[in-house]
Amino acid sequence: VQLQAFGGGLVQAGGSLRLSCSACGSIFSIKNMGWYRQGPGQQRELVATITDIGITSYADSVKGRFTISRDNAKNTVYLQMNSLKPEDTAVYYCNADRIRSAWGDYSFDHWGKGTLVTVSS
Repeated sequence: VQLQAFGGGLVQAGGSLRLSCSACGSIFSIKNMGWYRQGPGQQRELVATITDIGITSYADSVKGRFTISRDNAKNTVYLQMNSLKPEDTAVYYCNADRIRSAWGDYSFDHWGKGTLVTVSS
């Protein structure tokens, strides 16, 4: 299974970006998908997660500004980021966990390579 993220870039504070991440491979279903980020000199932190039935959770720092969603048919997760702040600058990574393959076996904790989001003040 491979994850590929798109949508990063440079945006001014107050602006918006939409990230997307698609999982490719022999996939029957994905239980959890999410976004994490790692800012300069910081540890990777959770941004938002979503289950296969649409239950979401968010870091306090992004609540009310970011929205996570997914398209199960496309094995794709999205992150709509509004009212961006300079402190949102980070490499954003997508994650897919508990993936059931077409053959019925499971794999866990897959990561994409990351996409850079830079918010200028």
